This record gives sequence, C-alpha cells and structure tokens, in this order.
Amino acid sequence: MTSDDTPRAPHPYVGMGVTADGFIRQELLPDGRYDEARGNRRSAYTGSYTVSGDHIDYVDDTGFTATGDVRDGVLFHEHLVLYRESDRHTRR
Repeated sequence: MTSDDTPRAPHPYVGMGVTADGFIRQELLPDGRYDEARGNRRSAYTGSYTVSGDHIDYVDDTGFTATGDVRDGVLFHEHLVLYRESDRHTRR
C-alpha cells in the first residue's frame, strides 16, 4: 500500500449539526457533500462544501453559495447556529 492508499480519518467537522430546536439538521458528509433537512422535509438543500481552517464554503446543487464558521465547536452558518448533534441537548 502506498501512502496515497492510506485511509484518512474524516475531518472533525464531518457529522450532524442541529439547531437548538431540532428543526434544521445539516449533515456534513466525509466525501465533501452536505445534506440539510428542514422540519419533515428531507434533503431540502444538498450540495458540496470545502473547509479551510475553521471556515466552510458551501455550494448547493442549484449554484447558491453560503458560508459558515466554526467557533468553540459551534457552526455559525449564515443566520443559523448549529450544534453537534451530541451536544444539542446541553444547549437548550
């Protein structure tokens, strides 16, 4: 196996982010894609993302762009505040 074949650990931001009320759920997938659900609407927004430091750039599948920044483990994505799913219950 060459070093290029070595499996990489997923980026620490990969996983589910959820608003405090649970209405919006955004999953950052390990392949650079995201899937965002709103209420009962699954995959309301889907697209790709790139991470640079603590900054995330999003491009949804329609071409709309957005940004986010992670501070102290919390994702501030445009007007949304998303907590790691495992942390959401402590943030209410």
